[in-house]
Amino acid sequence: MSSIDAEALYRALVEQIRAAFGQSLAAPDGAVLAGIYSGGVWLAERLAKDLNAPHFGVVNVALHRDDYAKKGLHSQARPTELPFDVNGRRIVLIDDVLSTGRTVRAAINELYDYGRPASIDLAVLADRGGREMPIAARFVGGAVEVPANEDLVLARSDTNAFTFTTEPRAH
Repeated sequence: MSSIDAEALYRALVEQIRAAFGQSLAAPDGAVLAGIYSGGVWLAERLAKDLNAPHFGVVNVALHRDDYAKKGLHSQARPTELPFDVNGRRIVLIDDVLSTGRTVRAAINELYDYGRPASIDLAVLADRGGREMPIAARFVGGAVEVPANEDLVLARSDTNAFTFTTEPRAH
């Protein structure tokens, strides 16, 4: 696999979100960030800092996944934490990798458990294709090609720098 520069993808993502929302992420009634556990939360945390957003939410999709019966709950997963009212808000839903769209669908279901947002825009660091659901991201750091039998895994260093690695896909 050729090297994927996760930091370059991150810079592209930041600029797209900044261009679309400007300072509204810092406004009390502006758009809010919500990251999908776990890679999306890492991104939301760093985006909140870089875009001067006062807070960000954590979305745990475990209970809405269509493979919940097979996978169950991850013992280390953070629960959903939304430090804002979902009703009527513009939400930027953030994930590290977009593939089939099933995780995003589960995250949208989880958000609706908390209210009815005005809108939800999806932001992803990497789009690897392979959609099984009609879901597309408004903000994309970049498209990446990874063999179908491998997973693209985001890692975060002690300095909050992002890197991507690949791992054989578990069956």
